[in-house]
Amino acid sequence: MFRKLTNKFLTVLVVLLCAWTANAQTDGTYSGFSPYSVFGVGQMHQPGTAWNRSMGGVGIAARSNRYVNILNPASVTARDSLSFMADLGLNGRISLFTEGDKKALNTTFSIDDFVISFPLWKHTAMMVGITPVSDVGYRISYTEMDVETGYRTFTSSGNGGIYQVFAAFAGTLWNRLSLGAEIDYRFGNINKKASTAYDESSMRSMASGDSLQVNNVTARFGLQYEQPLSHSAFITFGATYKLSTALRGYSSHYEERGSYDRRRTATTLSGLSLGDELGVGVSYRYADKLLIELDYTRTDWSRTGLDGVKGFSNVGDVVFTQSVGQAVRAGFAYTPNRNDIRYPLKRWTYRAGAYFDQSYYTVDGAHVNAVGVTLGTTIPVFRGYNGITVGLDFGLRGLATSQVKEKYFGFNLGFNVFDIWFQKRTYD
Repeated sequence: MFRKLTNKFLTVLVVLLCAWTANAQTDGTYSGFSPYSVFGVGQMHQPGTAWNRSMGGVGIAARSNRYVNILNPASVTARDSLSFMADLGLNGRISLFTEGDKKALNTTFSIDDFVISFPLWKHTAMMVGITPVSDVGYRISYTEMDVETGYRTFTSSGNGGIYQVFAAFAGTLWNRLSLGAEIDYRFGNINKKASTAYDESSMRSMASGDSLQVNNVTARFGLQYEQPLSHSAFITFGATYKLSTALRGYSSHYEERGSYDRRRTATTLSGLSLGDELGVGVSYRYADKLLIELDYTRTDWSRTGLDGVKGFSNVGDVVFTQSVGQAVRAGFAYTPNRNDIRYPLKRWTYRAGAYFDQSYYTVDGAHVNAVGVTLGTTIPVFRGYNGITVGLDFGLRGLATSQVKEKYFGFNLGFNVFDIWFQKRTYD
């Protein structure tokens, strides 16, 4: 009975996910919003599912038989025999932007990820899913007075992003070493527009824009080594590496004056790529009670060629330069008593974390850094390892030399589905 309900639930989720993906690519809505997403391919999405993000985004060295960990393909082997797992994540964010005495508030909400995981043969397993890579969302407008043309309003806006569909396979050797490989297909649209409108009816408005349709196939490799310290304590070392591969697609540019004078050109992309990524992590786990982890990632975008392409670097007089991004993340999870039958709150898992994220680009020679703290909990539901994960993210992003500061409050909601497949039941 439960398996039938699970299958129906997953079918509905797949339909919703497909509708969301198509909608996000075509209707111009914002899956993320930040003035800093004007640069490059936008703001890189926070990594992981809701349970990763509620611990600061760690997961490179995490092994769990309760949750799907998409941050390291080698982690998929950490599971109960014959177990099937799925995760659906929702993400909302409230952002406050300040510049001197000016303030602006924006809210976004989107589906964050959908992933399923299942065993293959003996010590091997697989997972497939979809998740965002980057978000573009901004709208900047101001009005000025000209003695000859009167009032004119300048507006710059952008939307879109890059997503990835992935499939990962992993196997365990000697019960301690897990090796994994992942194939990622990335795709997306990025649209940017700048316009000038005049109050004077005799003046024709002007607009220009760039649209980018991109895709590529890349691979990521991962390993995890788990060393027992005692019967209940373990230390795990993890590492991942994602390749930098060619970015394909095309860019189009248009210019228009008034309602009828419009020109458009299209160019096939060549010589471009997304940055590679190296990640390392170490975690300490005590039974099914405590998990502590520290991760470091480094992404090299310095040779991707993005800062020479109109549409990727179309930011007016601001100097955008591709660079090296880095991130340090730390987090922990604690469960008082997983099997307590008297106090339900003791069965909950409580998490917290912190992170420092340095952007993959520089603006006038300076990185755009983000710092934040996270909190979260997983509430068990039904039977087995099913649960609902709720996470909060409090952060600050901005240049030290810039007046524009972004304070954000993120809300993550994850649905963890667990079931045992091919189980033969016996009756007395």
